[in-house]
Amino acid sequence: MSEKLPRIMKVAPSAPAMLHVSWSKARADKVDLRGWIATGGAILAPLANEATFMTAEIVDHGTAVGWAGGDDLAIDAVHLHALAEEQGPFDAAAWQAAVKLSNQEAAELLGISLSTWNSYRAGSQVPTPVAIACRAALRDPIILHAHYRPRKVGRPRKAAAR
Repeated sequence: MSEKLPRIMKVAPSAPAMLHVSWSKARADKVDLRGWIATGGAILAPLANEATFMTAEIVDHGTAVGWAGGDDLAIDAVHLHALAEEQGPFDAAAWQAAVKLSNQEAAELLGISLSTWNSYRAGSQVPTPVAIACRAALRDPIILHAHYRPRKVGRPRKAAAR
């Protein structure tokens, strides 16, 4: 791995199930853990209790956040950082550059109009489902390969007159 693992420098819990995390790279994120807790079954169920959640603290030298009540009540820095990235702002232009699609190809891949895609590139709020699809296609190229249809260069030919 060329990237260093994320290191937690400071953590502050707040209700409902939010962590304010300061990372070693001078970055800070607000991470919503409600979905993680709700899908964690019996192991994470104690974190649904606000008093327990508020006991969050840095453990294992900044590689995790843990809670009072047991060793199983913890989230490692890698997964916490991934959640922060996923919940953070989505940059449509940066995504498009990373996957190397034209404006029209990006719009067609996502099933939206070209004007809608252009508004996202210009800074309009990207809906969560669109951001999820884009991030998934970037993380897993098979998704992109399965649904991307390259456009032919040039303008489409006019239909022949009958």
